[in-house]
Amino acid sequence: MIHETLAATTSSIFPPINASLNAVSAVLLVLGYIFIRSGKEKAHRASMVGALITSAIFLGCYLYYHYTTGHTTFPKEYPVARIVYFVILIPHIILAVANLPLIIIAVIAAIQGKRERHRKVARFALPIWLFVSVTGVIVYFMIYQWFVPTGPPAGS
Repeated sequence: MIHETLAATTSSIFPPINASLNAVSAVLLVLGYIFIRSGKEKAHRASMVGALITSAIFLGCYLYYHYTTGHTTFPKEYPVARIVYFVILIPHIILAVANLPLIIIAVIAAIQGKRERHRKVARFALPIWLFVSVTGVIVYFMIYQWFVPTGPPAGS
């Protein structure tokens, strides 16, 4: 009983942490874009490394949270919001998975100094990564802040 309570309490900190990591990643991505467009390569590199680290920490926290708590369900008592939620969630998940190889390719190209390859891949990876980060925050607010269940938990 104590272990279950401790696990539930510990796990409940992850959703806001995950949303915060996504938000920080989004800000760093935008800053990185602004820096590179301004010719500030060192600042661009620092922002993008920060976004990469933040996103990697997010992924670890996200996987741990869902491994320990299972999947999250959107309350059925908000049918219109539930549809909007899935319209956001489905491309969020698909693009998050699809973008990972693009991010890896862009990072490797940058490390190897292959600027043209990096630019070509980043042209696709950046907007997808930004979309995934921003929609991750929206998903958090929809599940944990805006559309919280009002009735007893399912199965009670």
